[in-house]
Amino acid sequence: MTFLGVEQLDGLVSSTSGIAIDFVRDWRAAASRLNAGHRSAFQHGHWLGAWYQAFDDVAPLIALISDAATGKDIAMVPMISHVRRGIRIVEFADLGVSDNNAPILAHDAVSDVVATNAVGKALVEALRALPDGFDLLRLRKMPAQVGGKPNPLVSLGRIGSSSLNGNLVLTGDDYRAYQASIKRIQMPRCWRVFTRHAGARFEITADVGRAHELMDVMDVQQQARMRKLGSPFILNDKTHARFYREVVRQGAAEGYAVVSALVCDEGTVATALGVRHAATYYLLRISHGGDSWSSCSPGLLVAERTMAALHAEGVRRFDLSIGNQDYKRRFGAERVPLTDVSVALSWRGLPYAWRDHAAQGLRRHPRLAALAARAMGKGTR
Repeated sequence: MTFLGVEQLDGLVSSTSGIAIDFVRDWRAAASRLNAGHRSAFQHGHWLGAWYQAFDDVAPLIALISDAATGKDIAMVPMISHVRRGIRIVEFADLGVSDNNAPILAHDAVSDVVATNAVGKALVEALRALPDGFDLLRLRKMPAQVGGKPNPLVSLGRIGSSSLNGNLVLTGDDYRAYQASIKRIQMPRCWRVFTRHAGARFEITADVGRAHELMDVMDVQQQARMRKLGSPFILNDKTHARFYREVVRQGAAEGYAVVSALVCDEGTVATALGVRHAATYYLLRISHGGDSWSSCSPGLLVAERTMAALHAEGVRRFDLSIGNQDYKRRFGAERVPLTDVSVALSWRGLPYAWRDHAAQGLRRHPRLAALAARAMGKGTR
């Protein structure tokens, strides 16, 4: 991963432990230097490119981190800045759509504990030195490792401090053995029930036009489901719809964006959207046609059929997304802790950092958290 020659640098160099940090205010300039460093699917160029294009009411702020003495690249951190209640906040380019956030690490990024810890400290120092007057750094949903390398930013917080977690299924090489391990959800029976319908089939499409058709159905089905549950639904608003469709436009043909569905002559019964990077697949969205199809559990079935198809292509790690719905345990998913970090960059950010730290501490004591929620007039959900 090479950052030399990137335009629109602020020219800031952090003095912490000899680590240099420059900031780019234009994602396109940073993206021109993005390559196959250590990352997850949510730091992929297709994901970030679509994100910065769709969520254009925030200011890009991408940190380019290198060794000040040698110029050797260490990491890229895709972030944004925006103002909330008068507080200038720096955070990952996410706004709730990514399952995890992390820096993109150079192939030979440092793994020494001392050097790794210095990266986070250098980033904080560099942000404080910028003329923007930032108040708060929030880094949420960070995995402990990125592509098998230690995540150098988790040292700023406490491992597992996030209220969210991944849900990872490791299938192994024998998919039939995995199917047997989840026999209680009766996927073979559900498939038999579904295939009694004329024209019943499962599909994964690499055609962008067809994928967008299925996403139109997904939006309608998910909105109907959320309305029935009395919950708000925003994934089909102008910004989110544009984002997801751009991810698919860029990544469907090469298999990065995976749009799958159960269809029959009666129409589209269920859909799923996920992203794939190397041997890992992240399931992001599921929709189905409602109660009339409940006999074949279409939501579970489209997820399982997608897993089976991708397993045949070499995928062995299936992350069923953040959130802890019961079906994920039934698929055999194990929880993967994520880390939140909050650092005050100015005196104005101190109360917000303290509040974040208090909330993180309460998560270690569920009973106290429930009491605090009730005292504040909030539900326990």
